[in-house]
Amino acid sequence: MRKIVDLSMDIYHGAPTFAWDPKCAVIVHNTVESIGYNISQLSMSTHQGTHLDAPFHFIDDGKTVEQLDLQACIGEAILVDLSYKQPKEPITVEDFALYEDRMTEGARVIYRTDWHKQFPNSHYFSDFPFMTIELAEWLASRKISLIGMDVPTPNPTDYSPVHHILLGADIVILEGLANLGDIGTNEFFLMAAPLRIRGRDGSPVRALAMLEVD
Repeated sequence: MRKIVDLSMDIYHGAPTFAWDPKCAVIVHNTVESIGYNISQLSMSTHQGTHLDAPFHFIDDGKTVEQLDLQACIGEAILVDLSYKQPKEPITVEDFALYEDRMTEGARVIYRTDWHKQFPNSHYFSDFPFMTIELAEWLASRKISLIGMDVPTPNPTDYSPVHHILLGADIVILEGLANLGDIGTNEFFLMAAPLRIRGRDGSPVRALAMLEVD
């Protein structure tokens, strides 16, 4: 038997996102009263809420969403507990030292800061603990397949070099996770498959942790 922990943020009309991203709109298109069924229109960024980045997000000849190997998005994952991190504090290689022996080629690595609790405050997008360039290089050198986090992006200022390092190494970046503290173990089965959006840079996901229970 498996317990499911939902690691996803809600999508709703007006849900905040980065200032320069498309705004989220969930609009009633028709109703049971008007045509016999409810149907809605979605308009939002490919990076709204809980989502993943494909290499094409920063690299013009990088893989697009439908070209991703779904093995990176589905399978056993490692959870690194960084919930002690303070706002704007760097996340460094040393913070991952206890887990180094499990960060082998193809590993799926998720880190927890509990920053999702700051959503929807505006500082959610700017003041979170951030990944250093050195950590991005270290993760790339270990050839992991996915790095996930409960912050909106790895680094709010050096976002370009950090993304280029990770995506250039074909590491899928899973951003905007939530509820990582509810998992209760440092290993779990992750499901975070993207929509099959042809030729584009990212996709919202419904991220889940699946846990074996008695």
